Amino acid sequence: MSKNIEGKVVVITGASSGLGESTARHLASLGASVVLAARREDRLNAIVQDITAAGGKATALAADVTRREDLENLIQHAVASFGRVDVMINNAGLMAISPIAELRVDEWDRMIDINIKGVMYGIAAALPVFQKQDSGHFINISSVAGIKVFSPGGSVYSGTKYAVRAISDGLRHEVGKSIRTTTIEPGAVDSELKFGSGHEASSQAVQEFYKSAIPAESVARAIAFAIEQPADVDINEIVLRPTSQDF
Repeated sequence: MSKNIEGKVVVITGASSGLGESTARHLASLGASVVLAARREDRLNAIVQDITAAGGKATALAADVTRREDLENLIQHAVASFGRVDVMINNAGLMAISPIAELRVDEWDRMIDINIKGVMYGIAAALPVFQKQDSGHFINISSVAGIKVFSPGGSVYSGTKYAVRAISDGLRHEVGKSIRTTTIEPGAVDSELKFGSGHEASSQAVQEFYKSAIPAESVARAIAFAIEQPADVDINEIVLRPTSQDF
């Protein structure tokens, strides 16, 4: 258990697999009460069952981050279940890699809706609760592609992840002295993110790139590190990659 994690209420989007699932399991093992959200309710319920069977505290709500009302309902569910919200992890994401010239505009729209607007809706839902409590912690998942443009193929994806970094830094500056903001920027991590590309050649390149991926638990530990700091310490940015990854 970590005394700065134990008892905290943590809401996690994209929690049905990958980074979100690993983070939920890890934080629950450290004594947090976790609230899981994703579209696949059956997966969420199975993870909640595992956590509670192991003695942890967890609940879940089906939610689509592209629907603002879903995230408002999620925060209300968290407060109704556990009385407060201490950490909002905006993790849900889509990585649809393809050259811009392919004009896969529907995929661009989906990435903007999930990766940018989904984060903004999460912020909009949790911020009033944090302000009322005079405490809270946003953890927004960006990417190494939000530091360096992943091209060819990832230009739009990088654009969305640069936006997450920019919004997070502005949020940190605006929300005052009692609300923390952390941006996590992972490299290749084993998750379903690598399956998001509909463009065949790009998908094959991504699968090859991800052969060096590190486990999702690596990111879960980084998130726990940010949460467990004393309230007057705000870990603003964590970048982590496979040791062998040059990008």
